[in-house]
Amino acid sequence: MTQGRALEILKTGANVFLTGEPGSGKTHTVNAYVAWLRARGIEPSVTASTGIAATHIGGMTIHAWSGIGIKEDLTERDLDQIAQTERVVRRVGKARVLIIDEVSMLAARTLSMVDAACRAVRRNPAPFGGLQVVLVGDFFQLPPVVKRNFSPDRQYEEPVVSMTLEGLEAVAAPEAPGLFAYRSRAWAPANPIVCYLHEQHRQEDADFLEVLTAVRSRCCGPELVARIAARTIAYADAPPGVPRLFPRNMDVDRINDDELRKISGEERMYEMEATGPEPLTVALRRGCLSPDRLALKRSASVMFTKNEPTGAYANGTLGEVVGFSGANFPLVRTKAGRTLEVEPADWKVEENGKVRASITQLPLRLAWAITVHKSQGMSLDAAVVDLSGAFEHGQGYVALSRVRTLAGLHLLGWSDKALSVHPEVVAKDDEFRDLSAEADRAFDDLTADEISKMHRQFVISSGGAWVPEGEEPPADEEGEEVAAGEPRRARKPKVAKPKKGDTLAATLALAEGASGLAAMAEARGISVNTILDHLEKLRAENRLPDDLLSRLVAAEGIGQSAVQKMRAAFAAASPEEGRLLRPAFERLGGAFPFEHLRLARMGIAV
Repeated sequence: MTQGRALEILKTGANVFLTGEPGSGKTHTVNAYVAWLRARGIEPSVTASTGIAATHIGGMTIHAWSGIGIKEDLTERDLDQIAQTERVVRRVGKARVLIIDEVSMLAARTLSMVDAACRAVRRNPAPFGGLQVVLVGDFFQLPPVVKRNFSPDRQYEEPVVSMTLEGLEAVAAPEAPGLFAYRSRAWAPANPIVCYLHEQHRQEDADFLEVLTAVRSRCCGPELVARIAARTIAYADAPPGVPRLFPRNMDVDRINDDELRKISGEERMYEMEATGPEPLTVALRRGCLSPDRLALKRSASVMFTKNEPTGAYANGTLGEVVGFSGANFPLVRTKAGRTLEVEPADWKVEENGKVRASITQLPLRLAWAITVHKSQGMSLDAAVVDLSGAFEHGQGYVALSRVRTLAGLHLLGWSDKALSVHPEVVAKDDEFRDLSAEADRAFDDLTADEISKMHRQFVISSGGAWVPEGEEPPADEEGEEVAAGEPRRARKPKVAKPKKGDTLAATLALAEGASGLAAMAEARGISVNTILDHLEKLRAENRLPDDLLSRLVAAEGIGQSAVQKMRAAFAAASPEEGRLLRPAFERLGGAFPFEHLRLARMGIAV
């Protein structure tokens, strides 16, 4: 599924499980959805399963947000206390959309507890109290951290909220056996639509991507293993200035401290500052990749720990300290050759659009070494990876998939478990892919108008202000902009919608300019699927000639051999299949995205 299709589904207000391989754009899609909601006056509750993941997305942990804290079980009394905690009641009660990132690291029992807390606070027996729930993550990555005596096959007693005539009550009932969140009692009733992203935006090396895909499917044969083994180096040959990933904290701390001590010269210390309630600042500190006390020297190897809004640096950008400014800020030269004066940055916990707590520190950390756990979510140009101490399913996969190319991987060693993935997840992944394909097919059958209507209904039912795609926020009668979600002082003026012929003509004009689909969608402020809807209508009306369609195909980078393969797949269809996209997609083994299949289908004579 493409990011554009996943966004279309998210905007309907349906519960969604957004998944995909590392680098497929899960975080980008979530950020785009959050921006879309906020532009319409709906403030989503952005949470994550861990403090580190929460700092990446500017949210709080789901444990803090829901009020369950560090509890491992919920009693009826616990639920009653949560439902009477003013701050929890305020944020959960006002919420309309709940996003939980890195759900793979959330235990099944914990997700059930969150569901119970939401229903108790909102006094609503619907799953998660009627919230739209967006679960984001990849179960091939690091699993939940549980106590050593946890048994995935044991049935645990935990509370479930039910509604009676007298109100809410907690009822003890067994959780389905298993560790992962999809085993939670809350998962099936929520019935999330699976959006499995297939695009790749991190790995730039087709051979390396083949290896990572094989690891996911447990089909990493001798040839592919040899590709990884060929990247093995001796410790003394590790390239300088490249971060080293280790499974354990003690190795990371030792290496960073040793390397910094080797550098002569003045050491400068930067202390983290914090504002807000201590429990929240403690959680922020725990999740922040920048340390409380950051010691730096000239020539220190560093890594940025935050995304800079203008794109000057990103979480995972590598560099070297080349000096210090007059304001005592480090000057860092990145691997791309750009020198930046690095000023302190803020990590915040926001609630209903307001900052509850924040910490301030330089967005840097020493980068000679980092744990695999803390690397999750990063994209690295290069890394020295030691997997000889790998002890957890998915640990090796996470470490390898941080790197963009095979040439950027430098392997110090590995264990038998280094390339292991959880066998249960492999089977479940096939199910997720099938469910995503079904959802894609269902939305293929909807028109752009039908999808837009669903989006509008969701926004209005959530208390937002409907703003059609590509339009500015509404203005009052005097022309002053009205903040989305704020009460209007006057009735919103009606926006004249373009006539059908006008909007098709606008798309045709862009097509004549040989623009690609993404560029056309951006220029029109609509989705790629809507652009394709327009092109198909233009084709049906004989307004999209063969030569123009050929130019569109070329602009998308589709070769003639690919076109022939796609058309042959449609030609091989049974009468029942006709020219449906899904059978052709499956016949081709998923080698071509639906957007390209739709372009190829347009070229088949009617």
